[in-house]
Amino acid sequence: MLEALILGLVQGLTEFLPISSSAHLRILGEFLPSAQDPGAAFTAITQLGTETAVVVFFWRDIVRIVSHWFGSFTGRVPRNDPDARMGWLIIVGSIPIVVLGILFQDEIETTFRSLWIVATMLVVFGIVLGLADWAGAKNRTLEHLTIPHGIAFGFAQALALIPGVSRSGGTITAGLLLGYERAAAARYAFLLAIPAVFGSGFFQLVKSWGEPSVYGPIETAAATLIAFVVAILVIAFFMSYISKRSFLPFVIYRIALGGLIFVLLGTGVINA
Repeated sequence: MLEALILGLVQGLTEFLPISSSAHLRILGEFLPSAQDPGAAFTAITQLGTETAVVVFFWRDIVRIVSHWFGSFTGRVPRNDPDARMGWLIIVGSIPIVVLGILFQDEIETTFRSLWIVATMLVVFGIVLGLADWAGAKNRTLEHLTIPHGIAFGFAQALALIPGVSRSGGTITAGLLLGYERAAAARYAFLLAIPAVFGSGFFQLVKSWGEPSVYGPIETAAATLIAFVVAILVIAFFMSYISKRSFLPFVIYRIALGGLIFVLLGTGVINA
């Protein structure tokens, strides 16, 4: 139970920062007493807690988007209404991760969880995030979001199927490269993650029901609850932080963590 609670705390702390929560759970598992990978199923289920935090934090936005999207079918809301349009953009942006998640399901649960891959993704996408934050024009708001841009965001989110990329980091990086403001890119990234995370989490919940796992249902539920509480605080901090500051501290952290994992792997302290 203590291990599960620690993992839930880390999940809540790292899910919305561009440092990859799945990478942190994968790495931390090697240093807990059980000394093993918590698994893709545990990671996906605990993400239900952090994504519920997004629903709570952006509740008014979500209700407005959903109601206007449905209203656009009846003529109660104009089809070019920004919120109705956002509903379509979230649907379109969610397609890549659904398709790729199904196609590469086995690799996601096995090959991609190698710590060599995790460390590489931490470093490479840390550098890409830094370059995007430095070079991005940052003059576009969500009103400028188009279908092609939504698809680009979607493919960037799909890269987070590989631990170490970061769901928020990948989508925010894409947004910065496309010229969006930091806060606008983060807001769309968080909204875009809702269908993907809930779909993946509930799929893994049903799939893992009754199967042996590192942590039982009670431990997993406790970790999910902790992740939810912590994530609400982290979202509030992160949205306030990026409106005024750069992503440089996260870039440095990613590169340092990836480098440390390379050293630990190379010296045999941990196994890939």
